[in-house]
Amino acid sequence: MTSPAERYEQARRRADETARFPALTDFTESQPFDLDDFQRESCESLERGSGVLVCAPTGAGKTVVGEFAVFLALRQGRKCFYTTPIKALSNQKYNDLVQVHGAAKVGLLTGDNAINGDAPVVVMTTEVLRNMLYAGSPALRGLSYVVMDEVHYLADRFRGAVWEEVIIHLPESVTLVSLSATVSNAEEFADWLVTVRGETEVVVSEHRPVPLWQHMLVGKRMFDLFHDQEAAQMHEVHPELLRHTRELHRRLSWGETDRRGAGGRNARRRVVPARADTVERLDREGLLPAILFIFSRAGCDAAVQQCMSAGLRLTGPEERAEIRAVVEERIRDIPGEDLQVLGYWEWLDGLERGLAAHHAGMLPAFKEVVEELFVRGLVKAVFATETLALGINMPARCVVLERLVKYNGEAHVDLTPGEYTQLTGRAGRRGIDVEGHAVVVWAPEVDPRHVAGLASTRTYPLKSSFRPSYNMAVNLVGSVGSAAARELLESSFAQFQADRSVVGVARQVQRNTEAMAQYDRSATCHLGDFGEYFGLRIAIADREKALARQGAAQQRAAALDSLHRLRVGDVVRVPTGRRAGFAVILDPGVGGFGEPRPMVLTEDRWAGRIPATDFSAVVEPVGRVRVPKHFNHRSPQARRDLAASMRAATAGAGPARLTDRGGRGRARGKAGRGAADDEQLLDLRNRMRRHPCHGCGDREEHARWAERRWRLAKETDGLRTRVASRTGSLARTFDRVCALLTARGYLSGSGEVTDAGRMLARIWTESDLLVAECLRQKVWDGLAPAELAAAVSVVLYESRRESDDRASVPHGPLGEAVTATLGMWAKLEADESERGLSLTREPDLGFVWPMYRWARGESLAKVLASAHGLEGDMPAGDFVRWARQVIDLLGQLAEASGAAPALRESARQAMSAVRRGVLAYTSMA
Repeated sequence: MTSPAERYEQARRRADETARFPALTDFTESQPFDLDDFQRESCESLERGSGVLVCAPTGAGKTVVGEFAVFLALRQGRKCFYTTPIKALSNQKYNDLVQVHGAAKVGLLTGDNAINGDAPVVVMTTEVLRNMLYAGSPALRGLSYVVMDEVHYLADRFRGAVWEEVIIHLPESVTLVSLSATVSNAEEFADWLVTVRGETEVVVSEHRPVPLWQHMLVGKRMFDLFHDQEAAQMHEVHPELLRHTRELHRRLSWGETDRRGAGGRNARRRVVPARADTVERLDREGLLPAILFIFSRAGCDAAVQQCMSAGLRLTGPEERAEIRAVVEERIRDIPGEDLQVLGYWEWLDGLERGLAAHHAGMLPAFKEVVEELFVRGLVKAVFATETLALGINMPARCVVLERLVKYNGEAHVDLTPGEYTQLTGRAGRRGIDVEGHAVVVWAPEVDPRHVAGLASTRTYPLKSSFRPSYNMAVNLVGSVGSAAARELLESSFAQFQADRSVVGVARQVQRNTEAMAQYDRSATCHLGDFGEYFGLRIAIADREKALARQGAAQQRAAALDSLHRLRVGDVVRVPTGRRAGFAVILDPGVGGFGEPRPMVLTEDRWAGRIPATDFSAVVEPVGRVRVPKHFNHRSPQARRDLAASMRAATAGAGPARLTDRGGRGRARGKAGRGAADDEQLLDLRNRMRRHPCHGCGDREEHARWAERRWRLAKETDGLRTRVASRTGSLARTFDRVCALLTARGYLSGSGEVTDAGRMLARIWTESDLLVAECLRQKVWDGLAPAELAAAVSVVLYESRRESDDRASVPHGPLGEAVTATLGMWAKLEADESERGLSLTREPDLGFVWPMYRWARGESLAKVLASAHGLEGDMPAGDFVRWARQVIDLLGQLAEASGAAPALRESARQAMSAVRRGVLAYTSMA
């Protein structure tokens, strides 16, 4: 019980707060819960007129601060823009705000939807706001607040620059609300925000409103990762967990887990629980709903199938009926024949059991249904890739990490502490769960101490990915002029971080210089200048390497030349690669781009193209066979007959597979003869032998110190280059970009934006300048709508995996347009290389056939089967994502000021042709 005096004091404090923060008082009264301290502190800063940076863990309730900015704008009769990094999050936030403020006051602008864009509150993707700022949109009038949700996206290497562009270009009168995950350099980011936006309060909270407990699932046993909170702070793993995993390791090393003597894979299978068993265990522990992260699309789909095959069912009859009703309502606009291709019935069966996958390869409509059913508690276990952790609000009671390694597009890499925090942050639903749970599945390669380090490191640094682009350059020059544009770039977070980092690098240069002086003293020789002598040794080593490279290049050129001489029917020996052995040439493959890729039939009756890299030496036919004129390599009988003929032709040709010893020996012999005859190398060796230091008894000791000095000098030169390049680096890159734009006529000699530049300023795509050049040079003029859609796809599409061979394209006008586009890129790439730029990637032809067929009205089944470089059909989600990007670019071409009227009309018709079936669906429909 409180005393009358205490109650009076509390009432007086409330009255005082109401007087100081009347808007916040009204706002909190409308909330179903009391605000946390960090939420109240952030909102008070906003009501005082200050900008705010809020850093808090996933699920802590940062968006309340953004919603208060919306409340303030409406209260003041002003505007608020709420920006998000992805369309799904924009759609979700739009629905949330409509429920609070009504549809008349809230709008939505994304690449797919434009609803009530003149409303006082508009939710949009960050790119939409960037485009509005450059275009000087009238919608910016009256703008008072901008909320940037997930502002830590500015570290994204592909899209991060957009966040910095918006922050720099927003009018000074706009108050910025930045919401971020917990980052370790929040103060540094806030310091930069103060320099570009004025007064900005930074509010950091490490507190999770729902406590998170860390566990490891070892076989059938669940262990706590830490004994208590104090142990977690000290990174001390639970002793019982350590004992148990060490014992398992001991058994595995002795093979005790498999008495039949089976290999490590069987042993691993016995200690790592099946996915169905994991889900059942979570169900028994009361830890569902759960998100189980598997860093593979195929792995997510396979996990659902495995659980279904095991007979797992997590729903009751009423839930199954409700699930089916939701699904039928949401997919009613998708054609029936497409549903069959998309695996609809298997997907629905999984949903009705409470199981689902969630990844970028799924049709967006299917993903949205999974999200809705999971939030409603109808789907209990979702197997997801890490993309789920980066966007939509899908909290769970438990999060499971099957592995701590993921493929980043280039290699398999360990999860970072930041990624671990982002993934496990989904566990614990505020207002529903008392606590959240994160479970790591133990495997022999997983060390609990490593998991403890990931779990205890709560933050990660925010690093800028900002760089000037062609579109950015013409927009900056057009809006503020060249000189002011350079100053704006110098004010970016990227330059802010670069300038700060130079201080530490400069100190390292000084330390290295002092160490080199010490090494010089240690390498001093009484017979002469040892530095000069060591320089001769380095020069000899460099020359020998250059000669070896030259010999290898000559051998490679000879091998390629021999491939051009092959004819249909030649039997050759493939020395290396997966198809090593005898093979008969079906097509020499020399008519396309790049290196030859002969189509062959191997001894084991495999038919296909093999890369030129499989031929490490000159190719000489070892025999010939007759290949029928209309040979069908897809026919098993035809392959069998031809393989038999080849075996007969190679009966006396020796072994099919050769070790590479002979070829390498010959290569070494040639390189050795080249070194023996090289005058420069002979001169260097003679000079070294005549040098006084060559006869020193301590020569090798001196050489060790000289080598240390040489390596440190190389490192120091690199550090000096970093200092020079980082100081004003963005401005120098901007100058090179402007020089290229001036040379190509997008900027005038006096720094003014030309008509071509104004067209470029309205092209929003990664290959912006290539698109503008294709329009100016009329590369795409005269194409039919379906041909145009396919042609523009080459500047957008990017294969998930690199392929050795170039995709085929339809003959005729489309093929000619694609060839011309590649020619335009080659010239542009040469110009960029000359100026030290690398902004335009090579066009990818892998989406030409799918886009062409879809725009011509062919079935989804045929379209997905026609993608290049994939072992199976193209995932429907990938197709929809790339097709939407094609629609977006076609829309830009339809409005491009420098495009021919016929091309603009063709672009409009192409958009209509593409926007059908699964492409006609939007979540707001």
